Amino acid sequence: MPSTRTLSPAIAAAGLVGGYAVARWTKKRPLGGAVLAAAGAVAGREWYRAVGAKGAAGLGAGYVAAFAGSHPLAKKIGAWPAVFSVAGAMAGASYVVSRKAA
Repeated sequence: MPSTRTLSPAIAAAGLVGGYAVARWTKKRPLGGAVLAAAGAVAGREWYRAVGAKGAAGLGAGYVAAFAGSHPLAKKIGAWPAVFSVAGAMAGASYVVSRKAA
């Protein structure tokens, strides 16, 4: 089974990209939000296991900030580049924090 260090960055990135993709292609923003929230909950559980409550709270706040930050960034660089940028940043942050805890 892959380690939490491997899973949580991928889950977080997939939640951001997948949430946007579902919202865009179905034209149902709440459905995209559900994907985003579900992936965030799973990633949060993995973060909690790996780094404890404080680290999980910080990464969870980063996940929400990445989602929120993608909106103004999209106005500057486009929607998909913004989503991929924040997803990559979130995956990187998740990996670094999880790695330090290991």
